[in-house]
Amino acid sequence: MSKDPNIQRFGEKLRTLRTRQGLTLKEMAGRLGYTAHGYISEIESGKKLPTAEFTLKVADFFRVTTDQLLRDELELDDAD
Repeated sequence: MSKDPNIQRFGEKLRTLRTRQGLTLKEMAGRLGYTAHGYISEIESGKKLPTAEFTLKVADFFRVTTDQLLRDELELDDAD
């Protein structure tokens, strides 16, 4: 089963947003309401695809659109 080609960059974008804020995986997991950071690590590394719920949490937390996260052709704004 191949990954959805339209969201290959989700993990990369997530890592960029996290590091811009100076957050560790563990800190970001806590702020998003997760007790462990393994799931987020697997998303960042491309091993797992995000759930809709996770995508919405990330978009709200970092104040970006879900389209910016999910569409590879859209870039993140430079401002944080």
